Amino acid sequence: MSRTSLRSNVDLPPPSARRVPRPSRGDGWNALTDIEVFVFAVEAELEAMDRERVGVHRRGRKPDLTLRRRLIGLIWTLTFGGLQWRIAGWLSGVPFTTLHSSFARWTRLGLWRRLGQRLALDWRLACGDEVLPSAVVADSRSLRSAPTAWVRGIDGSKLVKGVKLFAVCDKHGSLLDLELQPANTDDRAGVLPMLPRLAALGFEGDLLGDSGFKGAPFAAAALEHDIHVSVSPGGTRDGRFLPNGIRWVVERLFAWLSRYRRLNIVYDRAADLFAGHIWNAMISIIACRLVAQTQAQQGV
Repeated sequence: MSRTSLRSNVDLPPPSARRVPRPSRGDGWNALTDIEVFVFAVEAELEAMDRERVGVHRRGRKPDLTLRRRLIGLIWTLTFGGLQWRIAGWLSGVPFTTLHSSFARWTRLGLWRRLGQRLALDWRLACGDEVLPSAVVADSRSLRSAPTAWVRGIDGSKLVKGVKLFAVCDKHGSLLDLELQPANTDDRAGVLPMLPRLAALGFEGDLLGDSGFKGAPFAAAALEHDIHVSVSPGGTRDGRFLPNGIRWVVERLFAWLSRYRRLNIVYDRAADLFAGHIWNAMISIIACRLVAQTQAQQGV
């Protein structure tokens, strides 16, 4: 794949022409503002997918915009607060089947991944960078899971029984792709399925990681997709984390995700549903960044 095949600004979906939400107060963080920004971003992406005939709405039906906004807001609340699906439906008056089936259908159609990746590229443009990064950072995090989760494993080094999240991000800490495997999965085996997806996104460059990504077979597999593996040691000194290059940004990404309570313990019965919550957290984070930068430029 040549550099000329990388995505440009023209390839990105057009921005929504609707009003950008504004904070209701300026004295710090406001959860209601985060919900409003999240709803705005998701609705704009749903409209774009509807124009492309992706099938986000049932055939022959016009969407109830008021109900849709409530559903999107409830999905954000479920991700941030860790509320149970049936309790959220009971408190909101929205039937559980309507709430969960909407989330599952949008997950199946790839709404969350598509929007999360697009916002990550939009943030790069807003920071004055090229659309695609020249280097990405990969790492993993072991998460405890309930017995009802789709799969479980034991991470012997961290003594965690559950699921391992493999993440790839750029220098800004924006999530570009993820993979979910049992907690006993090797780092190289967990990142391997993401290599063709990164190549399909148009990425060519360096993949930075710790010593868990050492090995000629993994480097050769990455090289088939024009991705060069660069391994650098990491660790701690006197109990303090030692940053190395830009590799520390993936640790900050995991810290951002841990703010969303549903992502700390895995309860979902399907991997794609839990992945949808992870993408929702990143959508909320990056959408708020973009809105804040727009308001700063406008002097609001």
